[in-house]
Amino acid sequence: MLSKIDHINIVVSDLETTRRFFLQLGFSVEDTARLEGEWISKIVGIEGAIADYISLSLPNNPTRIELIQYHSPDSGIDQDMHKPNQIGFRHIAFQVDCIEEEVEKLTRLGIKMVGSIQAYPKTGKKLVYFYGPDNILLEYAQYPE
Repeated sequence: MLSKIDHINIVVSDLETTRRFFLQLGFSVEDTARLEGEWISKIVGIEGAIADYISLSLPNNPTRIELIQYHSPDSGIDQDMHKPNQIGFRHIAFQVDCIEEEVEKLTRLGIKMVGSIQAYPKTGKKLVYFYGPDNILLEYAQYPE
């Protein structure tokens, strides 16, 4: 039986830049490590895999985001990955208390928004998409009280 989502893993091209980005959103670093050796190669199915990773968390939330940058072999970049209609993993959504305040913070930080805040007509939930490093698609969501 499944009990919770443990973590979400994101492969990135620049671990330090992506770490700083998520720290600006309110995450804190939980763990860092160099991943190498037979055990990681067997897990990911890539001979000679070498990577660095950072585990990030939000206060009072058990689900972590794990950022990983592969050094061997080099990672490829899907030029269309950032498009919302591509098949596969699309985005991570974060629930916020006041979406307008959070969007204002992002804008001050120079973070690119996909569009403006919209409300889902069925529920009244407000949402907005924005991009992180490597065009990682993210969402802020505010639910009606």
